[in-house]
Amino acid sequence: MKTVAMVLFPEFLLLDMAGPLEVFSVANRYLKAQDHYQLVTLGTERGPLRASNGVLMHADRHIDEVDDSFDLLLVPGGPGAYNEKHPPLLAWLPGAVKRSQRYGSICTGAFVLGHAGLLNGFRATTHWNYTERLIKSFPQTIVETDQIYVEDRNLITSGGVTAGIDMALAVVAHDHGKKLAQDVAKVLLVVMKRQGGQAQFSPLMAAVAPQETPITRVQNHVLEHLDETFSVERMAGLANMSARHFARVFAREVNMTPMEFLQNARIDCARNLLETSDLPLKTVAYKSGFGSVRHMRFLFGEKLGLTPTQYREQFS
Repeated sequence: MKTVAMVLFPEFLLLDMAGPLEVFSVANRYLKAQDHYQLVTLGTERGPLRASNGVLMHADRHIDEVDDSFDLLLVPGGPGAYNEKHPPLLAWLPGAVKRSQRYGSICTGAFVLGHAGLLNGFRATTHWNYTERLIKSFPQTIVETDQIYVEDRNLITSGGVTAGIDMALAVVAHDHGKKLAQDVAKVLLVVMKRQGGQAQFSPLMAAVAPQETPITRVQNHVLEHLDETFSVERMAGLANMSARHFARVFAREVNMTPMEFLQNARIDCARNLLETSDLPLKTVAYKSGFGSVRHMRFLFGEKLGLTPTQYREQFS
């Protein structure tokens, strides 16, 4: 029998807890009793804990009463994970991890592990909206920005919210084989392996900074004329700079090259058209500045792991 423990704290995200635990619970329907997952919740407070959606939860045990070893110890995300540090939990976690076979996090639960020093030297991920924050907060961690879940030695971390289900299915497949994981996925009406990664859910280009500079003027001009042809030289001319100086200043201010900005802007424009209109792919490609459906399809596959048609089917 394998033990799976989920740590709860104020303002945790309920779905981060419920999704993975439901995977293991459904798996138990197919397993012999001696092979069941034993599920336990561990609380940082005595009495009820309020999740971020307002639901009150009673953990099975308080962390102060726990010195057990677990096969898998998990930390959910939520506002309580990335806005608070919970010193008693951070003090308890390193010892609990040493006693456990594997440990991990769902969504922004990675911040709890990070503050406990448990991500240093590991590959990890979190919700796409928080990857930049995770990178800045924990420079000794290799943050994967597009993966649904990441396994590195005895650490497993997942992207946002429902990605915890994908992660739990991967654990079931590792423990009991792919067939059982597929059966569980069918019961939960989810797919075993998603098409594409987290990038399909996140914008590739951040908003243009509000202050007016030569660089932001160029960015806004490009965004308003995506169907035109641009080169670094043309963009540099709009900023009244040499191409070399412009490229250097642009990369420093925007954290990407001018051509990366142009490419990402066109992909985001095409995504918006695919989501909100029934325009033919040829028209979407033209309006977004790709020039051809073939070029648009290539860049969608490279950046998002989906074709434009698949993207439209999934998000429109």
